[in-house]
Amino acid sequence: MNAELARTLRKILLVSAGSFVFAFSLVPLYNAACEKVFGIKLEKGAAGSQQLSGVKPDASRTIRVHFDGTVNSKLAWEFRPQASSMEVQPGRQYEAMFVARNKSAEDIVGNAAPSIAPNQASGYFTKTECFCFTEQRLAAGEQRLMPVRFIVNPDLPDDVGTITLSYTFYRNDEATAKLATAAAAGPARSAP
Repeated sequence: MNAELARTLRKILLVSAGSFVFAFSLVPLYNAACEKVFGIKLEKGAAGSQQLSGVKPDASRTIRVHFDGTVNSKLAWEFRPQASSMEVQPGRQYEAMFVARNKSAEDIVGNAAPSIAPNQASGYFTKTECFCFTEQRLAAGEQRLMPVRFIVNPDLPDDVGTITLSYTFYRNDEATAKLATAAAAGPARSAP
């Protein structure tokens, strides 16, 4: 019976280790599939001046950019764009504002997940500043404007005349729990 128990334990450990390795390998596989197979540009943070050097405005062309904002059902926030769309010239920087409001009686931390449609436009839409790059904390009842600054690359294919920038806010359970724990502990007291 002891030998059988040892074999079962070994199998459980091997399956656990294999599951752990498999879970970590999914991230690079997902990134590769998004960028190489589906042509979706993943967020890597704000664009730096090096990425934008040499981008010249194209005054002969305008692109309509639509904005969309939603929240996941677990998040007690309202979130929407201030304006539903704007006309932009490729190569110029623009700013769009979104409005977020915490409808709950507790402080909540959220994260925004962006998406761009059509997929082929994602490689030509560059954010220079965005609330989606960091966690966003809203106090109970707080409302805040959240800017996104962006540039549409003039190399955008001619057959793309409209781009939709969507954000979905998700509740960050881990950061919200830490926030609640810190609030329950109260302010740190200094020694006399």
